[in-house]
Amino acid sequence: MRLETDDRPDGVADPQLRACVRGRAYLRRQYHPDRLLHPLKRVGERGEGRFERIGWDEALDLLAGEIRRVRDTYGNGALFVPYGTGSYSQINGSQTARRLLNLYGGCLGVWNSYSWGAINVATPTVYGTVQTGNQRQDWLNARTILMWSWNPAEMRDGTNTEWFVKLARQGGARVICIDPRLSMSAAALADEWVPIRPGTDAAMMTAMAWVILTEGLDDAGFVRTHCQGVTPEQMPAGCEDAPSWSDYILGTRDGQPKTPAWAEAITGVPRETIERVAREYATRKPGVLYQGYGMQRRAHGEQVVRAGAALAALTGNVGVSGGWAGGLALQAPDGGPHWNVFPVGANPVGAAIPCFLWTEAVVRGREMGAFDGVLFGGVDGGEGSESATAAVRGLGDDSGRRLESDIRLIWAVASNALVNQHADINRTARILRDESRVEFIAVQDHFLTPTARFADLVLPATTHFETWGVGDGWKYGDEVVLAPPLVEPAGECRSDYRICADVAERLGLGEAYTEGRDEREWVEWALERWRDTRFPDLPSLDEWEASNRGVHSRPVTEPAVAFADFREDPVAHPLPTPSGKIEIFSRALHDLDDPRIPAVPTYLPEEEGPFGPGADRYPLQVLGHHAMARVHSIHDNNDWLQEAFPQRVFLNVLDARERGIADGDEVRVWNDRGEMVVRCRVTPRIMPGVVDIPQGAWWSPDEHGIDRRGSINVLTSQRWTALAHATAQHTAMVQVERWPR
Repeated sequence: MRLETDDRPDGVADPQLRACVRGRAYLRRQYHPDRLLHPLKRVGERGEGRFERIGWDEALDLLAGEIRRVRDTYGNGALFVPYGTGSYSQINGSQTARRLLNLYGGCLGVWNSYSWGAINVATPTVYGTVQTGNQRQDWLNARTILMWSWNPAEMRDGTNTEWFVKLARQGGARVICIDPRLSMSAAALADEWVPIRPGTDAAMMTAMAWVILTEGLDDAGFVRTHCQGVTPEQMPAGCEDAPSWSDYILGTRDGQPKTPAWAEAITGVPRETIERVAREYATRKPGVLYQGYGMQRRAHGEQVVRAGAALAALTGNVGVSGGWAGGLALQAPDGGPHWNVFPVGANPVGAAIPCFLWTEAVVRGREMGAFDGVLFGGVDGGEGSESATAAVRGLGDDSGRRLESDIRLIWAVASNALVNQHADINRTARILRDESRVEFIAVQDHFLTPTARFADLVLPATTHFETWGVGDGWKYGDEVVLAPPLVEPAGECRSDYRICADVAERLGLGEAYTEGRDEREWVEWALERWRDTRFPDLPSLDEWEASNRGVHSRPVTEPAVAFADFREDPVAHPLPTPSGKIEIFSRALHDLDDPRIPAVPTYLPEEEGPFGPGADRYPLQVLGHHAMARVHSIHDNNDWLQEAFPQRVFLNVLDARERGIADGDEVRVWNDRGEMVVRCRVTPRIMPGVVDIPQGAWWSPDEHGIDRRGSINVLTSQRWTALAHATAQHTAMVQVERWPR
């Protein structure tokens, strides 16, 4: 009948989990008239979206038969479950299919994520871990907060994150938002907005370091005892002649000091602003430089991550209350929420590709090796330090080991990343239409999404209101959330777990897959895992269900500070880096001998950018921020949210005037990869030379192939970063004109 948000007693140590507008609008999604209600089999050309209704027995027999056929023909490495985050309720989502395929001999695995691909790999090169964040309650002790490419008011970087920033500001912290657009976070949470040209953040960070070093504002004592490679005197053995970070900053080797004047020409940020922000961050301490993820989803995305972490170390803001080490920043002391406890088991295939390179594994899988970021030896699905370290170690390996097969079968569960959320949609569509490559595609979802339209078999899945689930938040927080079924499944929908269990039965693995448990009993199993790790006082499921409370929380009265023991005694408590110190100079990266992967944080110009050779044809940089109306592509068909936040292309007043475009006009946005026609919003709230198209809109091509919904991935590139093999989707150039001309 209605949805309500958390109404428990409230406080800083244990705040209510306040719902955002997307959560409040879920009722419309639950009862949407377009819900998938029955299994469907393709009858037209792949991608046409033409299907016929079939029964569950036929659908399950078809899926099990195709899995068996592809395995017998090509081997288990030809089976693939793509990255997808449409469900985090433990016993629903892609992990249910991974468990089954691992029991059936394995499948091609994935590692890393679309969200934080570069930052996940870059952070351990500095700190040896991705657990580099203080608990959020500690932000109230900060005096300066740099919200760098960070927009928690819209994208919700953990429930209540924007509220903690608000409290810190009320307590006296000065908040500066550095972002190409005046986001809701900049408007509501910041004292100052500093617009910056996309892809140039590392240049501004480097110029800030120049100010800090030349004016003696660095924490020289901390740098001397806790860091490697800031100065020539700190270089590791065997690398004494290599340039240190200060050599790069001061220009002692290349003759170009990285001054604010140098950075102004690159970033568009006035040199006086760069100087002032540098001084504030270095002197108004402790300070938080929080690195958002948008700026690392770009070409050379690892560099801005390492530069931000280096600034934190240079100013001594690491390991102190109110400070922040930077990087991925999973919370101390235990990494925070553990998203997957459901046991997927070991993958006998023993090979995992970077999740963004799945299209490459379709067209040239048998050519791919460690130099493509393929991890061999059982590291599968990891988003932490182990996978990141293995990836760096493998980049120089050309031992001849390759994948055993191209991808031949795709089973997409709770994922629209197969088409809509992947880059360069038109190329992806061409690849998937070719049935000589991927021979069978199955999709489990709630709606006929752009990904589902390319399926050979569509299976209707229950929502999280229709089956059992449990979770413990996302990235930050100290809560477990129970999600019992509230309503009966719509139509013939089945849970992801039940679908996989039924397929397992047909493959002779029914008992091995379920271990005799139904969905509720797996929730009990998950609660027992959490009792053994983060929440020893969790009630039993019977007790919890009887209490009628959805949340079990652990108050944070003394916020944990990452690296506090390391700061106190770096000898007794070394970091898990090769040197035991903060590695501003990385010997591992130096040994790769790759100019795209420098050993110290370096600004590298993007190949596709305003200073590149194609800027005369496509002069505008395009961004795709996380919008209030969607969680990635979820909710794009929710008319309640679309009424409040209609899809628009955001264009600066000066760029619009130059093109004769008025607010509300339809505009054509295009480059060599694709084009769209959608209405525009002319605004001063975005930097000139930058176009913003909120990401996640469902690709809707007309008869000419022109997208009419505003799906940014018709414009983005499938290029990846050099170190992490991560998405660089935010690096793209376009042109805009009024439509019709």
